[in-house]
Amino acid sequence: MSTVLEQKCPCCGGAVEFDVGTQKLKCPYCDTEFEINDIPQVENNSAEAVNWRSQSAQWAEGETDGMKVYSCKSCGGEIVADAATGATSCPYCGNQVVLQGQFTGAYRPDMIIPFKLDKKAAKEAFKKHLSGKKFLPKGFLDDNKLEELKGVYVPHWIFTCDAYSQMIFQGKKTSTWADSNYIYTKTDIYDIYREGKISFDNIPIDASQKIDDTLMESIEPFDLTQAVDFNTAYLAGYVADKFDVNVDESSARINERMRQTAFESFRRDTVQEYIDVVEGSINMNVTDGSYKYALFPVWLVNATWNGKSYTYAMNGQTGKFVGNIPTDEKKARLTGGLIGLAAGLLAYGIAWLIELL
Repeated sequence: MSTVLEQKCPCCGGAVEFDVGTQKLKCPYCDTEFEINDIPQVENNSAEAVNWRSQSAQWAEGETDGMKVYSCKSCGGEIVADAATGATSCPYCGNQVVLQGQFTGAYRPDMIIPFKLDKKAAKEAFKKHLSGKKFLPKGFLDDNKLEELKGVYVPHWIFTCDAYSQMIFQGKKTSTWADSNYIYTKTDIYDIYREGKISFDNIPIDASQKIDDTLMESIEPFDLTQAVDFNTAYLAGYVADKFDVNVDESSARINERMRQTAFESFRRDTVQEYIDVVEGSINMNVTDGSYKYALFPVWLVNATWNGKSYTYAMNGQTGKFVGNIPTDEKKARLTGGLIGLAAGLLAYGIAWLIELL
């Protein structure tokens, strides 16, 4: 479920937006600016989870009044918007959405990283990402497509815990010597045992089914030192997606990220004298686990080519941009043929010259 919230200007009543340049709310109609902290805050209440301690809260009474749910029939995404919102499109697939019913809230975000880069910066990053690509299909990039860029606050679970880890590695050592006849190489394989405590702080896990986890992890890291307490004012002018992957469903991914981090940390710091090290097994006992619910700023745009969808994402805080690029096969084949022809002519010319000499 996604959320579009509209804050009203206290001077003229117009819909204000969050300005990334000043980090304030600004009315585009009368140019009034005011601080985020002028908007009332809601205190968080902790709730116990089965394996992790929740630090998230519910929406305050009346905070979601007057909001409606819009549903995308293509990808299943849901957008929550002000009742006055007209036709809009899904930020994940670009298709039109239709009114479905009244919004009912669940967890309220604990923190949010405000957008630091605006739509203009996202457009420039998109152009730079595609520039110089010889086999890019003609017409794939146009101004209309760039106008479809949407600023989306993507939901994340943020995990913090301690873990006592026990690991077994296999390490390889080689030694070489020689005599008058041969050079000898000896390879020894060792079992390496390590154990110890490792602390994990603020590991992010994408909590939306509609955006690819790998895509989100590719635009990391996000600087959580710039995160602030959640306030609906930051959502003005943007879309905010609500989580549809809960903490329990995120357990496999958080365990994998912790396992990989622990492996790399132990290997880097304690296993250095081997030429090759591979993981054997790992056991982790997690303690003092807690999580928070956060929103991260992302610019998204979707495109299609020959029936295939392409999704591009930019970190709205750092500007890191990722996304696969389609290839015009005709251009590629033509270029490959010309290169082959040039190589053949060059080889023929060299052979002809050698005969003359």
